Amino acid sequence: MEQISLDERRARIGRRHRLAPSCQAPDPVQAAASMVALHATDPATVHLSVAARVPGSEVAITERALYDDRTLIRMLGMRRTVFVVPTPFAPVVQAACTDDIAVKQRKLLVKHLTEAGIGADPDASGKWLRAVEESTATALTLRGSATAQELSADEPRLRSRLAMAPGKTYAAQPYVTSRVLFQLSAEGRIVRGRPLGTWLSGQHQWSPVENWLPEGPGDKPPAEEARISLARAWLGTFGPGTLADLQWWSGWTLGQTRKALAALSAVEVDLEGVVGYVLPGDEAPEVEVEPWVSFLPALDPTPMGWKDRDWYLGEHKSQLFDNTGNVGPSVWCDGRIVGGWGQPETGEVRYKLLEDVGSETVAAIEAEAARWTSWLAGVRVTPRFRAPLEKSLSKP
Repeated sequence: MEQISLDERRARIGRRHRLAPSCQAPDPVQAAASMVALHATDPATVHLSVAARVPGSEVAITERALYDDRTLIRMLGMRRTVFVVPTPFAPVVQAACTDDIAVKQRKLLVKHLTEAGIGADPDASGKWLRAVEESTATALTLRGSATAQELSADEPRLRSRLAMAPGKTYAAQPYVTSRVLFQLSAEGRIVRGRPLGTWLSGQHQWSPVENWLPEGPGDKPPAEEARISLARAWLGTFGPGTLADLQWWSGWTLGQTRKALAALSAVEVDLEGVVGYVLPGDEAPEVEVEPWVSFLPALDPTPMGWKDRDWYLGEHKSQLFDNTGNVGPSVWCDGRIVGGWGQPETGEVRYKLLEDVGSETVAAIEAEAARWTSWLAGVRVTPRFRAPLEKSLSKP
């Protein structure tokens, strides 16, 4: 079994993740394709992840790809998380991951509708939901794009309320609006479009999927074929990785993960005593890259690419991850995390190193912090999921 060393794995990050200066991407679409997908749960992450990989990138350039050229699309994907992917790859993600999520979420929503008394039983609730979905989709098609509030005006049943955790101190009665739109999105029928407000906003207009995919949601590969394609893309970017890494990243069952790796004839490699996988022919050492440093945003796809993170994270987990496994802003050096960063109210980028990296690297990190301060131009980005070090650095 071929061995792939720790240094080799870290070298691959610099090249394949487009973080070394000589390996950066020419545009947002290729940056996203290089990473398979960009995390988009936090709207700012998309723009910051692109800016870390595309020299001269600006918010307007990424927005153009998302909303004008529509070469990128925001969609629900792996682990029931929102991602931005190259538009041609969206049917693969839909069939490989999102369709299964949609089935589970529909069952859950029907259950909640029945508990709220909207339907007398699951069958009645399911019929009610289908009717509201069709009416909402028609209203959206007629408008071309719309906000949730506008769609609620067109389809008043969207203002029906659920009864969540009745009798508990945290009981709530939310409108069904967001759940219906989520379901339509999960089934690939509607798409999150332009944000309402700045690029930091988590509220979006909605559009019919045909505005991005002319063939609509039905033009997608069979699920098993799609899982093979997605596993191939993941190995190309994140390989070598373990079975557990791919299963966690994709959200698949153990059986689905094993089947996809077998179909690819993935090659077993030795990761210092642990079995990992690479694509056939990808066992050879990566061409070395020059020394590099990078400031990556919260939820960037690089630190979120593997379940086992010790080989690039070291002992810094408690400082850089929250309690549910979400990474905060991180400082990288040659394929490993060496610190974190944040912004106080004044907007400049502050960082803290968690290990000794030498004076030359410190100088490069100082320059990168200054570059990010200039790029953000006073805009303060507060991650949706906050890690301890970022919180500390954001204090006055």
